[in-house]
Amino acid sequence: MDIDLRRKLDRITDTLGVGGVTNPITYIEQISYLIYLKLLDEEESQRELRARLIGEQENIRLLFPQQTERYRWSKWRFKSGIDLRDFIRDEVFPYMANSLIKDEPKVAEYFRDAVLEISDPNVLKTVVDELDTLELNKLGQDIKGDIYEYLLTHLGQSALNGQFRTPKQIRWFMVEMVDPDLGDTICDLAMGTGGFLIESLNYILAKYSESPHEIPIYGEDWLEKQGKSVETAKQENPNLQTYYKGNGDKLTDWNLLEASIYGFDVSRQMLRIAVMNLVLHGVRNAQVKLANILSNLGGLNEEDLQRRYKVLLANPPFVGTLSKDSIREDLPTHSKKSELLFLAAMMKCLAEGGRCAVVVPEGLLVGLTQAHIDLRKQLLTDFELLAVVSLPVGVFKPYTGVKTAVLVFRKPVDISEQSLMKKDSENRVQQVWFYEVKNDGFDPDKIRGSGRPETPKLNDIPQLLCDWKSYKESRFKNPPGVKAGTLLAAGAVEPRCWWVDLETIAENGYNLAAGRYKPQVAETVSNEEPAELIRELLQIEQEINTGLERLLKEVES
Repeated sequence: MDIDLRRKLDRITDTLGVGGVTNPITYIEQISYLIYLKLLDEEESQRELRARLIGEQENIRLLFPQQTERYRWSKWRFKSGIDLRDFIRDEVFPYMANSLIKDEPKVAEYFRDAVLEISDPNVLKTVVDELDTLELNKLGQDIKGDIYEYLLTHLGQSALNGQFRTPKQIRWFMVEMVDPDLGDTICDLAMGTGGFLIESLNYILAKYSESPHEIPIYGEDWLEKQGKSVETAKQENPNLQTYYKGNGDKLTDWNLLEASIYGFDVSRQMLRIAVMNLVLHGVRNAQVKLANILSNLGGLNEEDLQRRYKVLLANPPFVGTLSKDSIREDLPTHSKKSELLFLAAMMKCLAEGGRCAVVVPEGLLVGLTQAHIDLRKQLLTDFELLAVVSLPVGVFKPYTGVKTAVLVFRKPVDISEQSLMKKDSENRVQQVWFYEVKNDGFDPDKIRGSGRPETPKLNDIPQLLCDWKSYKESRFKNPPGVKAGTLLAAGAVEPRCWWVDLETIAENGYNLAAGRYKPQVAETVSNEEPAELIRELLQIEQEINTGLERLLKEVES
């Protein structure tokens, strides 16, 4: 994203901040309303052009037919003052929410209950004028996506209902480990801003691109500041985490990709932000919904309850409990804790052969309540737990310092015939692979601006993904690293990964904390003679006694 566009966005957010709209979640929502209105106006222009070209004006459905044309951005953007504010608030928003229900239900749903919270007419006029200079239809899909990604960085110090944005370096490695593909149904049960859905989309587009290009996890702007190519930066720093981006020119069915993206969130505000995030990345028809995935009364219909997904990704809220009466009865736990309920929901919603990566608090891995133990046991017996990735304590700062981990698991295909069941049993993964990420490419102790400073030389994630690739290629039969309980020779490098057989984990109460099984490095044995060590100790003791006697004399004198 070029610097002029970034400055324009900064001016818009600064103007809103000075104008009293200071909460980043609120001003991103307000900007989203206005961007959507401008996008729809540009789309209307394209529909009109298409109607003129093919000469079938009657067959082209317009968003703003006849008298309603006055609600188009291009018709009211010249207004100013109170007239502008009142027109948008009292006429444009109601039209979008109430008059498009039949023809454009997704647009109507987006503007349902929408409230214009920019009360200062001059602030509103400034924001409208700045947005008006953006010709969104001429910007590439990647640029529009970057615009919104940049705005979302303003959420760096904000959280809503215990939710906060998962850092990109974590989102990307989780997506890479579950490896979504075209045709997979992809879902985030607590999607927030839709970050996991966008990363999955980008991952698939790169996979289906003729010439995907590699980008540092810190972004292309960071690379420009370094004055280096990505190849040079990686040669100088093998720990630099990168990802691939592409235009999806080899993709055979865009509609299939759009239709396979699902998401749920309990907050309408976050739902709107997620929808705009998807729209600006080119996804207008994702299946996202306002609903509480944990509750019988949370807005889920029978189809939602029965649907299963091939790929699940989430960083759900860790805190809180639900009333027993409102919890879904079909979840494989009787706990009221949200952290257990979300994991249970993901286990319930995963399709046979599906893959899941979810962030969980360390407490879920070691909890001693029967509900904790039972759910972990189910995870090991009914599913295949492929990896437990221990994350550093500061990874979610400044939101929280809670210790967390990522669970990666898949659901085996159900085979009913006895002979096939035996074969399936032999093929099942017989161990759990643990990986300890001590550094994620950002300083765990410092906060600068809205986040942590980059530390590209300190990042264990590239090696994690390299080891994961090797493990996956062995069909999860040859885990990298050493077996738990191994005593490594003195002076050996502290291991980053190790593996534990299922029997050992069962014997440990299904405890899944990485540290419990970490192989130890033997201490170096001193080569000094015992008699010499004793003489040194006597000498030290004599010096202490001499010092104490001198101190006693000074006190008594």
